[in-house]
Amino acid sequence: MKQIKECYFGKKLGLFVFFALMVSISFAQKQGGFSPLPQPPISGASIASNAASQEVFHFRIGKLKYGGGGDWYANPTSLPNLIEFINTHSNIKIAPQEDIVDPGSAQLFQYPYVYMTGHGNVKFSETEVKNLRKYLLSGGFLHIDDNYGMDKYIRDEIKKIFPDKPLTEIPFNHPIYHQQFDFAGGLPKIHEHDGKPAQGFGVFDKDRLLIFYSYETDLGDGWEDPSVHRDPPEVREKALKMGMNIVIYAINL
Repeated sequence: MKQIKECYFGKKLGLFVFFALMVSISFAQKQGGFSPLPQPPISGASIASNAASQEVFHFRIGKLKYGGGGDWYANPTSLPNLIEFINTHSNIKIAPQEDIVDPGSAQLFQYPYVYMTGHGNVKFSETEVKNLRKYLLSGGFLHIDDNYGMDKYIRDEIKKIFPDKPLTEIPFNHPIYHQQFDFAGGLPKIHEHDGKPAQGFGVFDKDRLLIFYSYETDLGDGWEDPSVHRDPPEVREKALKMGMNIVIYAINL
């Protein structure tokens, strides 16, 4: 399998961490305190250290803890399994456990890829909307993965973040479907609910994809431990490969 070149995404992550540090300082000053982010290493890559093992990582993944009553905490084994898959099949090294991040916090700016899932209601406050908009326009990436039941709520919240940018279906020739693995037909269908096709939607700033919304596919279910949904190995592999594509796309923006 082809390897991801570390030098390719290192510059982007280095700049992202530098900007995150500046935002954190500004945010803390407004709040009357200061808790600095770790300084970026000389290499320009974002490094997160696991204090127990002293293993080093290029970056961490954030999972969005939103309000409104929806189960933001769904699929607890999904991200660790996706991270393990990426770490195994590339030279990218992601911290093995995701961080929980609030949409209104300065911590959000530490993550080049933020994941959001759930089945129910989603509600962003005005402060969270402004922070999410700033994060996304500053180089961040939000992957919203509908776990069935989120759709009728999340579309309105996306409009609050970007009222002037439509949520549009992403064509099958878009690079997000052709990073490490080719998905000529777009998103793979992982779980059936209403018999609808899997669709990928996005919000763009010019040509840059800010939000990727995976709908009627349940990628996160496919990432979970095999014993949870008992998906056939080939279905679970498709979900993990597509997830890896999305993460690689996000860090190479």
